[in-house]
Amino acid sequence: MLESFTLAPGFRAAATACGLKTSSAMAASSLDLALVTAEAPCSAAGLFTSNRVKAAPVLYDQETLAQNAGAIRAVITNAGNANAVTGEQGLADARQMAALTAYGLRCQPDQVLVLSTGVIGRPMAMDKVTQGIAVVTSPAAEQGAAVAARAIMTTDTRPKTAMGSATIGSAQVTVSGFCKGAGMIHPDMATMLAIVTTDAQVAPDVLHSALKAAADVSFNRISVDGDTSTNDTLLLLASGVSGVAIGAGSAEFAQFVALLSEICTSLAKQVARDGEGATRLIEIVVSGAEDVAQAHTVANTIAISPLLKTAVHGGDPNWGRVLMAAGRSGAAIDPNRLTLAFGPPEREIIVLRDGMPASYVEREAAALFREDPVFIRLDLGLGSAQTTVWTCDFSKEYVEINAHYTT
Repeated sequence: MLESFTLAPGFRAAATACGLKTSSAMAASSLDLALVTAEAPCSAAGLFTSNRVKAAPVLYDQETLAQNAGAIRAVITNAGNANAVTGEQGLADARQMAALTAYGLRCQPDQVLVLSTGVIGRPMAMDKVTQGIAVVTSPAAEQGAAVAARAIMTTDTRPKTAMGSATIGSAQVTVSGFCKGAGMIHPDMATMLAIVTTDAQVAPDVLHSALKAAADVSFNRISVDGDTSTNDTLLLLASGVSGVAIGAGSAEFAQFVALLSEICTSLAKQVARDGEGATRLIEIVVSGAEDVAQAHTVANTIAISPLLKTAVHGGDPNWGRVLMAAGRSGAAIDPNRLTLAFGPPEREIIVLRDGMPASYVEREAAALFREDPVFIRLDLGLGSAQTTVWTCDFSKEYVEINAHYTT
């Protein structure tokens, strides 16, 4: 349950409402300012948007992590304003948010990371932010990771959280995180805002390697609408209080990456399922590829097809739309070797075998397209590599949300 959600040992969280959320599309929660604090300076790593239009907090965080990734104390996050395409004033505002947070926590500004999400191109209401940071750094703020997860939501319909533990070496290690994201969701990087914490003891460079490996099988395998945000950020903070040291290339590193990947995959799937207006999660497995890159190219193209996504919404098992998308992916595939199936592995229905239509009952396939999640498996018949991508259906509500996002 959400109320039992906590961060990894060594971290705490709080949130407040300072009035930044003004759009009706962001009305799910009035909370709009969240703070995650490390009890002592911690290691940090981040992955950021590949969009060439980068928000001020992204630029600020990249600079901060390049200089001080081993001594981070806090992450301050606001919803309601992206602080993107705001020029030098936007950068000054991001720095001021870090400085105000540092003042409240009695640490240095370069120990604070900043995240923002919301409408692009509007100046940050720093009077509201200043008051909000004063509250969120004090005992007056609402306390707990659950309220922080709510505070970073915009068009999300629900908070997204995940936590888990595993024995690594001789002790237990915990990984716990929360994220937001419902629109502008697509690889390449992380495609939303996410803060993940762990009590493992990890140097910043090793932490970055682990984060990249986990993101490649989770956040870089989801898509809602094919658009990447100006603000996409995935942060991983390590308190080290478990005493379990994670070294590069060690057995402990592999175990840590497995645990981290599990948590990141859970968060990523929650983002895809909560896509704006979505009614179903779609899991696309492309197997029989020459390599993972080929499999991902095909799966990703299927995932962003509006025709496929609307077919799923309507419960129409139109397999021609899957083949159309695979064929335009640019991957070197052989149409005569393709086998396509719908449904979970134990109940799948093969609709195409070796490039030719198979015999199946249409209403049974349609029933599978009305389930949640919807499973699609395409075997290329070329090799042994495979990958999985998650997306969601397109509904009329998606159009309604994005037609009135700023109004």
